[in-house]
Amino acid sequence: MPETAPAASQTSDTAQTDENTGSLSGLRVLDLTRILAGPTGTQLLADLGADVIKIERPGRGDDTRGWGPPFLKDKGGNDTRESAYYLCANRNKRSVAVDLGNEEGQAIIRRLALEADILVENFKVGGLKKYGLDYESLSKENPRLIYCSITGFGQTGPYAHRPGYDFLIQGMGGIMSLTGYPDEEGGRPVKVGVGIADVVCGLYAMTAILAALHKRSETGRGQHIDVALLDSQVSWLINQGTAYLMTGDVPGRLGNGHPHIVPYETFQASDGEFIIATGNDEQFTRLVTAAGQPELAADPRFKKNVDRVKNRHLLIPLLNDLTRQKTKAEWIALLDEISVPGGPVNNLKEAFGDPQTVHRGMTVEMPHALSGSGTVKLIGNPVKMSETPVQYRRPPPMVGEHTDEVLREWLDVEEEALAGWSSGGVIDRGQGV
Repeated sequence: MPETAPAASQTSDTAQTDENTGSLSGLRVLDLTRILAGPTGTQLLADLGADVIKIERPGRGDDTRGWGPPFLKDKGGNDTRESAYYLCANRNKRSVAVDLGNEEGQAIIRRLALEADILVENFKVGGLKKYGLDYESLSKENPRLIYCSITGFGQTGPYAHRPGYDFLIQGMGGIMSLTGYPDEEGGRPVKVGVGIADVVCGLYAMTAILAALHKRSETGRGQHIDVALLDSQVSWLINQGTAYLMTGDVPGRLGNGHPHIVPYETFQASDGEFIIATGNDEQFTRLVTAAGQPELAADPRFKKNVDRVKNRHLLIPLLNDLTRQKTKAEWIALLDEISVPGGPVNNLKEAFGDPQTVHRGMTVEMPHALSGSGTVKLIGNPVKMSETPVQYRRPPPMVGEHTDEVLREWLDVEEEALAGWSSGGVIDRGQGV
């Protein structure tokens, strides 16, 4: 392995070193994904120690590099070509820029695939077959290859040919029908504020890859993994989806309310909204007793959770009358005192500044050559491992930053060949980026 970037500064207590001691160190991953689902997943593999090689188009790179503002600022305060969107999902990777439309470029990728343990791609169904980069072609020469395809709708079915995007999938997969306030309150279907369908799909894909790795340790053979955004989205309808399958009743939108637990939503304090999330009848009793209305716990309309769900339209206004009598801070302190789950509705400044978030190291700072400050702040990995902790070895790479390094290391390519490919536009060596 080549030398790694300087260790990132962070607020957690996890010691960081230049040496890659991650759980997946030694694994080689060829990453032919772009946008969010694939890159989020492969970043997880990279954080855990895998050598992830991000294949990008010469010059342009991943589409998300241009998805801004905001962009990383240079020393003069000017925008660079690195967007926050791109930076969020490409840490700990190395970038190799190769023209897939060029036959020599295709041959380079095939050679890299023969050296890889894992290949992850999110091209349209059949899109890589014409390059000889499909699973059937590559597995003949590298039977140990674990090949993961991430698409909008999967490798089969009537929609398999369609492209898929997070917003579209949230709509088709049902989550938007559950998100937002009811029609009678002037509500409408609303998507989740981040690309959650992409992210969950990426996590499912990486779980499958790790399972395939375990199986390969027994059989010596890889396999093809087919993961779709729509399938993943439907899978995380969880209790709401299962309730529909059980009853045939189509659930509606409840705003911040919970379909099966009451009270479990936002409430009005004297200075804004906060959250109460009672999980059982005992917590409800402690809540209304502390609020000065213990008789509500004995009221047959509200005594059991099943009763409160049926009569939420009566209970929630009564509780809001009580919660408006104190500030958010007073309520949160009181809820903590009586062991009833509750908390604030934080904006991002408040979320990243929360003492618990800070303590857990959920912001990391890494060196970056284009940054005016010399560093870039990124969201930390949530996984805490006692023996092989996550390491922040490399900042998100620039286009083609590691082309020479990887082709020399993986394929023993000499300078003459690199120079020839570069002059012919087959590769981008990352010069002047």
